Parts: sequence; C-alpha cells; structure tokens
Amino acid sequence: MYLNFHFLFSTLLIFTTGVTAVNPGTTLSASNTNQSWSSPSSLFSLRFLPVDPPTSPPTFLAAIVYSGGAPIVWTAGNSLPVDSGGSLQFLTSGSLRLVNGSGTTVWDSGTANLNAKSATVDDSGRLVISNGTNDIWSSFDHLTDTLLPSQNFSVGKVLKSGSYSFNLSNVGNLSLFWNDSVNFWNQSLNSTVNQNLTSPVLSLTSIGILQLSDVNLSIPVVIAYSSDYADAGSGGSDVLRVLKLDSDGNLRIYSTSRGSSNPIVRWAAVQDQCQVYAYCGNYGICSYNNTNPVCGCPSKNFEMVSGVRQGCRRKVSLGDCRGNETMLSLDHTQLLTYPPDTESQTFFMGISACRGNCLSGSGACFASTSMSDGTGLCYIKSVDFVSGYNSPTLPSTSYVKVCPPLDPNPPPSLGETAREKSSRVPAWVVVAVVLGTLLGVVAIEGCFWFWCCRKTARFGVLSAQYALLEYASGAPVQFTYKELQRATKGFKEKLGAGGFGAVYRGVLVNKTVVAVKQLEGIEQGEKQFRMEVATISSTHHLNLVRLIGFCSEGRHRLLVYEFMKNSSLDNFLFPKEEQSGKQLNWEYRFNIALGTARGITYLHEECRDCIVHCDIKPENILLDDNYVAKVSDFGLAKLVNPKDHRHRTLTSVRGTRGYLAPEWIANLRVTSKSDVYSYGMVLLEIVSGRRNFDVSDETNRKKFSIWAYEEFEKGNIKGILDKRLADIVIDMEQVTRAIKVCFWCIQEQPSQRPVMSKVVQMLEGVKEIDKPPPPKLVVEGPVSGTSTYISSNVSAFSTIGASPNVPSSSSSIQTSGVSNFALGRNPEKATSSLLQSEDL
Repeated sequence: MYLNFHFLFSTLLIFTTGVTAVNPGTTLSASNTNQSWSSPSSLFSLRFLPVDPPTSPPTFLAAIVYSGGAPIVWTAGNSLPVDSGGSLQFLTSGSLRLVNGSGTTVWDSGTANLNAKSATVDDSGRLVISNGTNDIWSSFDHLTDTLLPSQNFSVGKVLKSGSYSFNLSNVGNLSLFWNDSVNFWNQSLNSTVNQNLTSPVLSLTSIGILQLSDVNLSIPVVIAYSSDYADAGSGGSDVLRVLKLDSDGNLRIYSTSRGSSNPIVRWAAVQDQCQVYAYCGNYGICSYNNTNPVCGCPSKNFEMVSGVRQGCRRKVSLGDCRGNETMLSLDHTQLLTYPPDTESQTFFMGISACRGNCLSGSGACFASTSMSDGTGLCYIKSVDFVSGYNSPTLPSTSYVKVCPPLDPNPPPSLGETAREKSSRVPAWVVVAVVLGTLLGVVAIEGCFWFWCCRKTARFGVLSAQYALLEYASGAPVQFTYKELQRATKGFKEKLGAGGFGAVYRGVLVNKTVVAVKQLEGIEQGEKQFRMEVATISSTHHLNLVRLIGFCSEGRHRLLVYEFMKNSSLDNFLFPKEEQSGKQLNWEYRFNIALGTARGITYLHEECRDCIVHCDIKPENILLDDNYVAKVSDFGLAKLVNPKDHRHRTLTSVRGTRGYLAPEWIANLRVTSKSDVYSYGMVLLEIVSGRRNFDVSDETNRKKFSIWAYEEFEKGNIKGILDKRLADIVIDMEQVTRAIKVCFWCIQEQPSQRPVMSKVVQMLEGVKEIDKPPPPKLVVEGPVSGTSTYISSNVSAFSTIGASPNVPSSSSSIQTSGVSNFALGRNPEKATSSLLQSEDL
C-alpha cells in the first residue's frame, strides 16, 4: 500500500513540477508526453516523444531532449519505440526499464541489485543512476547517435543510427560505416601530424570545434569548425551544439538556441548526400531535385519498396529468367563502391567488356559500372545489393542485370506529352489562355513601373522588392536613400570605417543582410558614377565581395555589398582582448592567402580592364561563413574626387601605412605590381600573426619584415611563424613556400616582383621558387606629406635602435606632398634608377 501511494505521489510531483532527482518506483508514461524528468535548470529533460515520422498506430521514444524539444541527445535502447501503453520505469530494484504496453521489456539499464538510490538528469544532458555516493550507470557511457559538448568519444565507442555507425580508430581516423562493413567516409589526420597516437579522444567544444586530443599531442588537432563558430554569443549557455549521426547516414553538427525546436545544420561530413552508401536502399538510385536528394528506381523493371528510402526490388526475379537475362543501361550513373569492396570488385577493362563480363558471369555479377574518366575502371557488383547515384556530371555508365523485356524510365518530357494528349484541350483554349496571361503580365509590369516611379511610402517596399529582381539577373540594384536609411535603421550599427567611408549593417526587405558603405569625397557626375558602379558590379569571382546595388541621390553616394559574417581577416590575425578566442589554424590561413591571391589575379589579369586595388590589407580581406577570403573595396579608387586631397590615386600616395609600395612613396607611376607589394606584406602577416611594421625587442628594434628575412636566411622558419601555431603540427614546406613568396612580392623594384598569377602558381607548388633577394626598408614618416625611403641592403640596418613613429594599421596614408629621401638625395632621380615596370 505504501509503495502504491509513494508511486502515485511521485508521479504527480513529476507531472506538476519536474524534479532533479528521481527515486526508485517512479514511472514515465508514453501516453503522457507532458510528463518529464528535468535537469536542475530545465536545460534538458527525459520524456516520451512521438516517433517522427508518425506511425500508425502511434509509437513513442523515451528520450533526453534539449529545451524546446530538440534536438534529441539520447534515447533509451537507441531509438527503440514503444506503443502508447508503454512506460519507462525506475524499478525499486534499481534498474531503469523501458517496457511495452504488453509488459514486454524493450530495454534495461542492467543496474538491478546495485543499491541504486536515485536517477538524475543533469545540465550537461547526462542521465545518471547513483547509489548515493558513486555513479553506477551513465548515459554518456551508453552512446546512441549523439555526442554532446561535455562528452568524450574514445576508441571503441560507437555512434549508431539504424544501419549506419561512426567510430574512431586507434590512429585517429574518423569513419562512417554502413552495416558495419562498407566504409563510405573516412577522414584521417593531416599527414603533418606524425606523432603516434596512443589513446585519441574526439570531442566537440561548446563553441563548435570538433577536435581530436591525445597524450602525445601538445594541443588538440582541429577536425572541423561549425559554421557558426566564433559568432556573437557562441558558447553561451543558451546555445547547444551537438554532433549527431542522422538516420540518413550523414554525420552533422547541429546548433540550437534554448527554447527553439528547430536545430540548424552547421557542418556535414558528407557534402554530397547521394554519396552516402545505401541512402536510397537496395537498387535505389539517388539524384537531385534542385537542391534536395530524391530516390528512384533504375527502371520500370523495378518497383519501390514501401517505406522511407527502402529501395527497389525487381518485378521479375532473376531466377525466373535464368539464362535469358539482359543488361539495363543507365547513363551518368555510378554504382557506389567503397572499401572493402573496392579491393575485390575493381577491374581494368573497356565499356563493352564491363557490360559483357557481367552479363556472362551468371550469378557472380548483378550489376557493373564503367568509368569514362580516363581511368578504364570497371566496378563489378558481385553482391545483390546496389546503391546508385545519378547526375549529369558523372562520367560513368552503369549496367543492371534484369529479366527482359527492358522497360526504361521514360524521360520527363515524354510523360508531359502523354498527359497533354490525354487531356485533349482545344487549341483555341490554349491560345486564349496564353494571350490572356501575356496581357496580364504586361499590365502588372506597367503597374509596378508606375508605382515605382511615384516613389510613395505606400509602394516603397514593393518597389524595393521589385528592384531586387535586377540583382538576381546580375545588374546592380538602385536603392533610394530612404530605403537604405530604413534598412540600416538610420545607419545605427557601424561595422567599421576605411579610407572611403564608414560601413553599416543593414537588412533589405527580403531579409537579406547587407553591408552599406557611405562613400566620402565622391563628387563625380551621375553618369560617370553609374558607369563605375556598373563596372564594379560586373566583376564576379569567388574571392571578391559582390556588389548588390548603389544609391546616388544628390550628394549621397552609397554602395551595398553582400554581408560577410566572419568580418575581416585582421580580427583573427590581430585580435583584441575581447576577441582573444578567435584563431585560424594554418590550413585556413593558407587557403585565405591563396584565395586572396586568386581574387587579385582576377582583378589584374582576367577583367576586361586591369583593376588596381590600391589598398590591399587585412582589413579589406573579408571572410564568409566558411572562412573563404573575399577581397573588398576594389575599383573604388576611380570614384574618388581628384581634388579631394584625402585620397590620391594612380600617380600619388593612397593606401595604408605598412602596405605601401616604394613607388607610391616616391610619388611615381604605379601599376598592378603595387598591389603585389601590399599582398606580400599581408602574406607575411598571415604567416606571422604580427603587423609587418611592428618593432620590438624580439626583433632587435628592427621592422618585423626586415627581421623576418634575417631569420629566413638563418633557416629559422619557426621563428617567423605565429607563436599561436608553434605547437601545432603543420606543413612546414607550405609555410616556407609562403614566406619565400612574400619576400619576392615585397622587392623594391616592381620588375622583380612576380605578377599575381605567378604568385598563385608558387603558392600552389606548381612553380619552383628561387631564394628571394633581401627586401629593402621603407620608412614612412609620421608627418603628413613626408615619407622616407631608404634604398639600402637589409644588413645595413642591423644597428637600428629605435622604431619609426608608426600609427595604427587602420590609418590610411593620404598625403599630397612630395616624398623626401634620406641622405638628402633627389627623390625622383634616386628612385627612377631603381624602379621599373616590366613584368616577370
């Protein structure tokens, strides 16, 4: 009687308040999904949830979920469902048991007779059974399909979801398997990590870094970054990131805000879902409908198996036509073949032999794929399980053995024609509908243009949305000043400021986040300004920030750019105290350097007219969600009023201190080689993590770029490398290559600097790099209108004891005076003998 009363009281208490500690004799009922066992701060709760997608009759999972009901981070029995009469019982024996409505045990914790006193869900998402002193069972030791930030994933542990599993090998390899046999995804450590691992452990940090640790590693090796890594609020108590093996076989990082029921995918192991083995089941063919993967059958010789992605089966079994089989041909289709099948099923033969050998192989072959990529490979499927991928870009033809007659899938166009014929719509009706539609479209178009021209507040939003259609076609969108005022909330949120003006964050009417730059010193005529804007907007490249639109009203000149979520490169290379957590590993840095070089190459060599940037610096290299480098502010030099002495272009100084080429300072004509010089300084900063003009006791009071070359000559590459990367095993050959390139780029004479396309080749390792000569020192004076240019060998500066007065890196050099030279030499005469303009 006492036990019954205790059970009833405990259940009522849980239902009304949720508790942190649960006593033996307590039960959760599947029929009451509002019942839960909650963590102390209600971040996590254990409750029953309906199976998704819904089943008939309904079934339920006993699961630990984050606040808001998603994501599911653990399930009893690894997603084993129970009916509506089921329950999760914490028995008086100390065992936690999941039972069906019939009383059948579905899952048991195995903790009976271990003196269990309580069960608790803590704020890390862990379910613990305790004897009052020690934990005797933990959900963290019994993984299902999810890894939480506070969990460690070591060798021997497995994430499992249906037929898919994820594990970690003792050498640090991450692998995805189907049916514990087919290894369709594998990620090994970088070849530069040459330590022998003894006990590798994988973990996900709260800010979204998937990393591998080991006692032999001085610091963890980064495996992947969540796309929202380093965002504002990252790592906050209201943001949960998890690593989850989904039922579709892909491993993903999800991010969820507290109270949200909609986790967002931030990273995926397999970028092409159709490459997940058996995603569409046996004999299922995966293809894409726009951006979403869809499953189909090879032909009408097959029928879909009921259920979600359960594959296809032959309508006529091969056993019913033995000796009369034929081969179904599937163009641009590949039958996925992964280890260990690649060892036994790969052969070298032509297309006809690949087809014929399978057909004549009787029961030893069920399908084959012939590659048309020049390799001559043929994959023979000797097991009656086939996973296919169809894409117009695949250079392969596959063959599937079926019973005749062949009944291929009809092209979509033929299906449409058949339906049109069966409808038998009179021709005059079709003509009337088409004409009526055209007239309606013309009328609507006229109304839109009429309303846009009126520019009334009532139709302002409509005109803005209509104008965005221009952007979709590649044309720059013209915004009114009021529209941009509205989008930026009165230019409230300032992102930064550069030599051309301030930049503000804005949100357009279609919810697109943009960066709005207010140009200063622009007094060009309307026609000329629009021509320059059209030139900038027509410049499209992966590594260039794209111009969306502009505003030109009276004295107002504004440019609207795509918004870069990760801000600019300088925030990562030279973080302030509040940004100390931001760091880029070498792989990201090298890709940023290479991407920046490709973007500048496009401006110099691939545009119709060569575009000299004039202000290459880390502040003008922006990073998108995936840390892809995007060069900004290109093409703006021509927009500046030549009478505005704050900016000088083409024949005078305009740029940023520390990145100015000698010809700028000497007041001589500049070419694209001036950008090469600036890029070299930026590349040195990417490698070193220090400003190129820094002077310190460590550099013997020399400018860093000069000191770095001396260390390079000594072979001390690690001394130049960013100290934050010193303990990470990285590709030192790649680092050395980058350092050589930067010293070639910052040569005194433009003729000695490589063109940007050569820079890209040298970074990629395509072109050999000779030892660069010593760079010369450029000393930029602190007084406006004066600069000092010293053309002497590096070794001549070994006794320099004080640093020049150098302002911050963000300050732009905008001088109008003639540069002065040290030693009283005539600037034009002295420099003209040193500077030439021929290309390498």
